Amino acid sequence: MLKDINYKELDKYLPVGGNEEYYALLTHFLQMENGDKKQEKKDELIKKFGFTEQSLSEAKDFFDKKNVRFKCSEYPPKFTFIDLFAGIGGFRLAMQDCGGKCVFSSEWDEAAKQTYYENYGEVPFGDITKQEIKNLIPRDFDVLCAGFPCQAFSIAGYQKGFDDVRGTLFFDIANILEKYKPKAFYLENVKNLKSHNNGKTFEKIMNILQNRLNYRVFIKVMNPCEYANIPQNRERIFIIGFNPEKLPLSDDFIFEFPKRKKLTRTIKDVIDETENDKNLFYMPEHKYYSQMKEIITNRDTVYQWRRIYIRENKSGLCPTLTANMGEGGHNVPIICVPQGIRKLSPKECLGFQGFPENYKFPDSIAISKKYKQAGNSVTEPLIYLVAKKLINIVSTQEK
Repeated sequence: MLKDINYKELDKYLPVGGNEEYYALLTHFLQMENGDKKQEKKDELIKKFGFTEQSLSEAKDFFDKKNVRFKCSEYPPKFTFIDLFAGIGGFRLAMQDCGGKCVFSSEWDEAAKQTYYENYGEVPFGDITKQEIKNLIPRDFDVLCAGFPCQAFSIAGYQKGFDDVRGTLFFDIANILEKYKPKAFYLENVKNLKSHNNGKTFEKIMNILQNRLNYRVFIKVMNPCEYANIPQNRERIFIIGFNPEKLPLSDDFIFEFPKRKKLTRTIKDVIDETENDKNLFYMPEHKYYSQMKEIITNRDTVYQWRRIYIRENKSGLCPTLTANMGEGGHNVPIICVPQGIRKLSPKECLGFQGFPENYKFPDSIAISKKYKQAGNSVTEPLIYLVAKKLINIVSTQEK
């Protein structure tokens, strides 16, 4: 169960009887820049959803005083984007750092929505499979971003692909691309997406993107330890697409992904040896403590609990962070520090995903949710490196 929901502080500005999506309606409006579109949205909120001039004015005053950690870095923005399956906003952070403005976000997980609000001052809309949510997407935006759910294709899961409801979410992305036809899209998923079902799943995805939607598509599998100087082993597939109807692409155009760079950071750059939260440490009364004490002795590596045994990662990297960390699952990263043997902290997990030091989990969510969110997230610095190259193309003059 969730504790107090942090964005309930907005309740006094909502119309009586408003549902959960009203938080998203209000915070998306408050993020808009002044102009005709903001006035149009304001009129809609008043006439269609029951907000009042006074409540919107008071909400704006509140929002202006609120400490929103991560905002669009440029005004006017270089481009606009939407953030689907937003999680805790790894895509948003990277795209904003490239000068972009997020005009729509969507995420169904309640705890992730709280973390998103904590850092961006915006509550994402809910289930993007619902047509009424899709209808709220603004008509004009430049880039669709989506780290769509990967468990259906992951080696760590059951690899059900399109037989799993999470696998069918790709078709919602395709439908949005077909309706709005943005200049570009930016997708990320597990490496296994490419080989799932003997390549048939990926073949179907590419057929839709290239032949049905007519995007110029480029793919590459990359690992943040090889491309973004992040000491985590996390291979992911990046899928980039451009709309030739809106961008002046030559016939021989090739999208250049980032080049490899030397890894200079180590796990010691992320691990906080002053961490003393007792809940993270394994105590002598733990039934496997004697086994752990015998095996977990190297302070320069990360270990994993693999259901029935402990594995040392001798590569010097953090193993791939997973969504089941902290929820009794396997692959829980374990380290040896001067005070004893403990799990990585949620903040350290964010560090291994490259999030900035001032990114914060809200106090309102359980530690298990924090682990899940870090494991489900993207590695932000690698997302940023690809985004920079994508935006150089999207920012060129439209046809």
